[in-house]
Amino acid sequence: MVMISNIITKFEKKSQLKLFNLKTMNYSTLKKTAALSIVSLMAVGAASAQSSSDSTAKTSAKIFGGSGQYNTWTLGLNAGVTSNMAVIGGVNNFSTLEIGAGGFLSLRKQVAHSFGIEGDFGVGQVKGSSSYAVGGTYASFPVYGFSTTYYSGGLLGVINVATVDFLRRKNAINFFVEAGLGAQWYQVTYKGNPNTNPQPSQPMSANHVDKHTVFEAYVPTGVGIKWRLSDSWGFNLGYNMYFTDGDIFDGDKLVGVPSHRDKYTLGYAGLEYTFGSKSKPNLEWVNPVAMMYDELNDPTLKQEVEALKGRVSNVEKAVDDLKKDSDGDGVADQFDKCPNTPAGTVVDGSGCPLKTGTDTATVGKMIRDAMGSGRGTGTVTGTAYSNIQFEFDSSVLRTSSYPVLDATSADLRSSGKTVWVNGYASSEGTAAHNMQLSKDRANSVKTYLVNSGVDAKHIKVKGYGETHPIADNSTEDGRVLNRRVEFKK
Repeated sequence: MVMISNIITKFEKKSQLKLFNLKTMNYSTLKKTAALSIVSLMAVGAASAQSSSDSTAKTSAKIFGGSGQYNTWTLGLNAGVTSNMAVIGGVNNFSTLEIGAGGFLSLRKQVAHSFGIEGDFGVGQVKGSSSYAVGGTYASFPVYGFSTTYYSGGLLGVINVATVDFLRRKNAINFFVEAGLGAQWYQVTYKGNPNTNPQPSQPMSANHVDKHTVFEAYVPTGVGIKWRLSDSWGFNLGYNMYFTDGDIFDGDKLVGVPSHRDKYTLGYAGLEYTFGSKSKPNLEWVNPVAMMYDELNDPTLKQEVEALKGRVSNVEKAVDDLKKDSDGDGVADQFDKCPNTPAGTVVDGSGCPLKTGTDTATVGKMIRDAMGSGRGTGTVTGTAYSNIQFEFDSSVLRTSSYPVLDATSADLRSSGKTVWVNGYASSEGTAAHNMQLSKDRANSVKTYLVNSGVDAKHIKVKGYGETHPIADNSTEDGRVLNRRVEFKK
């Protein structure tokens, strides 16, 4: 507070210098000066951004990694000049510009790359004057001016409107806007005719308001430019407007005139320091687009992707090897115990030719007649009512059975006959399981025939399980023949 008071005293002395002739500066001049200042600040910011070299250092933080990977707490100290006039214009009881001094201490929590919550604690002095006496006050002399000393505290939301800079990896300049709500305490001193020596001065009387010190709410707003000096330090230039919730901040409340809300401004410069480990980036200056780019172009990630491609290729090759059937007997090479069997040879599940008590040709004919086609590359036949064969523990129809079923369907539809569809199973598994499996096989055949147009009432279904085998269940050759459906007219 002592430092701020010294600043106030210095600015009071400087404001009295005729070199600047501030007392004769009119409101129009203020607006032009403020506009020129803002344009100048933007030009300086743009020039600094163009001249600053982009940082190529990659941050260790990750997208969606949480706020714990950043430094987010910032302390700022700002000081500047105050005025009872604003660039937006409006009602003002004292039309001659006078400059005061003020400042504020800020503590901000950066919530996201572009948004922070800030607490401001300010102190300052606002002055104003007029070339004529302002009426409607309770001072003991004609009032030509005022001086208000204030203390304030507010909570603001700060939006960095240029946080994501697509032209640079790490921003050098941020433009920000802010607004919030706060409370202030202030004391007003009336000023008399400046041509009177000494100039009359009097604190606002108790009969003007309830107390000498006024307590009321206010709305702080502002815009500014911030330069990144380093990840820890920043330099600010800003312009704040404070809208009070009363008409007594300048000491003048006109009697019989509708009240309005007083306002004052602060143009300031300041430094900010961000606390935290030097190994962590400042959340306010991080460019999330650059972070995402770094993650996608991480050499380690690229190596993992290439390694994954190699593993996928190996898996695809292994699958191709699994499906390879060099002799075309329907058994993959790595499971084929009898490779290079002649084309048309009927083989078992291990790829070896079937052998029974009869000769191979006879067995092959039996199976082809039963299945409607060869197990290997035999010719497809469509003899009606031939046996329908099934895979081990399966009731799913083979495509090779379709010609037999189609021929059977055609005959049933044309003749109107009724047929029994009897299902059977080999002896593997329990008797109960094989009974259900045989019924499922018979129902699969019935479903196909009904879907092809046969009247369902002409098809009777029955399952026999592992009973009534037509071949020896102790051999694989026999079990293949027993996994069947037979038609009985």
